[in-house]
Amino acid sequence: MDVKKIIAKIVEEKAEVGGIKQVYYVACGGSYGAFYPVKTFLETEAKTIKVGLYNSSEFIHNIPAGFGENAVLIVASHKGNTPETVKAAEAGKKAGVIVLALTFKPDSPIVEFADYVISYSFGDNKDIAKEKTIQALLTGVEILQQTEGYDNYDKLLKGITQIDLIVKNACKHVEKRAAAFANEYKNDKVIYTMASGAGYGAAYMESICIFMEMQWINSASIHSGEFFHGPFEITDVEIPFVLQLSEGRTRALDERALAFLNTYGKRVEVLDAKDLGLSTIDASVVDYFNHSLYNNVYNIYNHALADVRQHPLTTRRYMWKVAY
Repeated sequence: MDVKKIIAKIVEEKAEVGGIKQVYYVACGGSYGAFYPVKTFLETEAKTIKVGLYNSSEFIHNIPAGFGENAVLIVASHKGNTPETVKAAEAGKKAGVIVLALTFKPDSPIVEFADYVISYSFGDNKDIAKEKTIQALLTGVEILQQTEGYDNYDKLLKGITQIDLIVKNACKHVEKRAAAFANEYKNDKVIYTMASGAGYGAAYMESICIFMEMQWINSASIHSGEFFHGPFEITDVEIPFVLQLSEGRTRALDERALAFLNTYGKRVEVLDAKDLGLSTIDASVVDYFNHSLYNNVYNIYNHALADVRQHPLTTRRYMWKVAY
C-alpha cells in the first residue's frame, strides 16, 4: 500500500474522534535526521496540526501529554531493530495511537507494533524518490492535503518526479571536488557542518553518522542562524567547515554565515543547492528537497574521504560490539 492510501485510511479512522491534531516523528541517528524535512514541512505549512520530532529514547522517557487518540506516531528504523525506536512503537501501540513504521526490512521487530508499514529504497542504485526521506516527507504532505488541504500539493509531487535525476547529476558533478576535499581534509581532527531550514538534518547526519561514527573525526552540526550566537568564535584560517547553501526561504541565513567564513576563515567547502540543480524544482516547495540532495551528495564525499584515509565506512569500535 502506498503512502497516499495509508494516510487515507488513517484519516478515515481518526475522523471518528475529531481528526488528526498531532503527528509525532520518532527515531534515532540517521532516521531522526531523515525526518527533518517532514517536520519542517508541517511546522511551516500546517495551520491546525501540531508536529514534533523526537529522539526515540527521549520520547519513551518523556511522552508528551498530547499523545492520545488524536495523535499519529510515525517511527523509522532502517533495520527495524533499533531498541529505543521499537520501544517507542510499542508505547504507541499500548496507548492506542496509530503507529506507522518506515523501515528497509519489513520483516523486522518493529513491524510487530506497527499498524502500517512503509518500506523504502536503499543502496547504490536506489530511486531517490522512493528513499526514506521522501517517503517520510510524503506522510506529512498527505496528512496535510487530506485534512486541511495544501495549495502546492501538485508542485511538490512534481518535485518528487524530478529529484532522482537532479541528485544523480549532482553526484556526478561533485566527484572531482569530493576527491580534492578528501585530500585536503584527510588529516584534520575536527570538521564542522553548517546548514539551515529543512536541509539541516543532512548536516546533522553528516556530523554524527559520518565524521564522528564512521570516520572518528570530531564534529558538530551548527545551525546557520545560531552561528552568530557563539559558534563563530572558533572561526580561523585553520578550522574546516562544510556549509550547505540551501535553496528556499532560509538561504539568506546560509549566505550570511558564508560571508563571515569567507572573511575570517579559509577552509570552507560549500555545497550550493542552486549550482547543483535544485532550483529546477518550483520555488514554493524547493525547501523540502534540500535534504535529499545534500544527503546523497555527501555520500560521494564520504567514500572519497574513507578511501584516502584508509578508514572504511564500516569500521566501528563500539557500535554493535559492546554493551551500551
